[in-house]
Order: sequence, then C-alpha cells, then structure tokens
Amino acid sequence: MLVRLLYASRAIDPRPEAIEDILAKSRLSNPTCGITGILCYGGGIFLQAIEGGRMAVSDLYGHIQRDPRHKDVLLLHYEEILERRFGGWTMGQVNMSKINTSILLKYSEKPELDPYAVSGQVSLALLEELMATASIIGRS
Repeated sequence: MLVRLLYASRAIDPRPEAIEDILAKSRLSNPTCGITGILCYGGGIFLQAIEGGRMAVSDLYGHIQRDPRHKDVLLLHYEEILERRFGGWTMGQVNMSKINTSILLKYSEKPELDPYAVSGQVSLALLEELMATASIIGRS
C-alpha cells in the first residue's frame, strides 16, 4: 500500500553544506527503500513530502523525528494514495531562489515558506504548484 506523508521541520544547521548533506544521504538511501519525494527548504524551514510503502514511510518519518539535524518536526498531512505524485524524484529539491513570490502569496499571508502557519492541504498544493512550474531541481 502506498502512502504520502507531509511534514515540516526546522533546520538545526541552516548552512547550505548541511542541507546538501541531507539531500545527498536521502538520494542514496531512498531508492533502496522505495521512497520518493520532494523537499522544499527556505528560511530555515523544511517542507517535505515523502511517498512509498506504509512501513518504509513510517520508518523514515520516525528517523526524521529522531534526527538531530531537525527540530520542531510536525506532521502536516498523511494519506493512502493510489499513485505517486513525486515518483520521478528520489528526493527533488525546490530552488527557493527562483520562486516567484506570487506563488507563495497565493497560499499564505506572506511571501515566505511557513508551513506552520497553513494547513497540510495548502502545503501540499504549494508543492504541487512548484512541481508544475518547474521550480524543482535535483531530480535524481
């Protein structure tokens, strides 16, 4: 059974090297677990959708909750799915520097990434729009 989980967290270490390390490790380990997804990072906040088998996604989310590189981990949305929306990515990354602020304003009060201030459905809609507008880098 496939599921999709959406969560937010805050980075302990916001340096670009630390974020790249998280992405690199995800891209190495996720394919062996059947995990796909997308990561949006901006202003020290992660917004991530992960998809895969129920146990694999549950195990990964548990790991993220215990990961010392994250704090304030918050489950935003969880659902059983018929098919993946982010199946083309082992872990895609949204390039926040290339996002038109009007996209962020469409989904929130301010032109900034703040999944803590909106519903999980709104955060998922934002990720889908970012995917549709080709704001995602790091496909493999």
